[in-house]
Amino acid sequence: MGIEFVVDPPLTEDLKERAVALWVDVTNAGGAVGFVAPVEASAVRPVAEAAFQGVADGYDRLLVGLDGDELVALLFVVSNRFALKDHWRVLKRVMVTPKSQGKGYGAALMREAEALGRRMGLAALQVTVRGGLGIERFYLGLGYREVGRIPGALRLAPGDDRDETYMWLGLA
Repeated sequence: MGIEFVVDPPLTEDLKERAVALWVDVTNAGGAVGFVAPVEASAVRPVAEAAFQGVADGYDRLLVGLDGDELVALLFVVSNRFALKDHWRVLKRVMVTPKSQGKGYGAALMREAEALGRRMGLAALQVTVRGGLGIERFYLGLGYREVGRIPGALRLAPGDDRDETYMWLGLA
């Protein structure tokens, strides 16, 4: 069918549950969206609820991708909640359902986020990447550049520390 994007859809209980299910699926397929596999909805739900609250409070934005009625992609455009950083936002929880990998949905989601950032009048977008997965190449291909790295910042398990990499896309 193809992907359709919606900005700030109504935060219904159905949408929230579908978002949590997507988050679990992405994590358990090896995606780097704040958890380490295996994860269950009960662990994701409190983090998701906090993210939804930021949207409900008007600080943050939610961008979802739908293939028909199916939620296949999402990300949060998160405010820094600091006046001196109000000109840029952080993209968090960038995810595409594992069964749609390879269809270009991830790149389409990021292009839509860029377009949203431009409509918002932002100067830049930043995304944080978990090292060791090669995800940086994806963002580099979309015009992002690496602007910082904290070695070993993320401890996935004892003996499995990963870099946290900051990617930046200027919109000016």
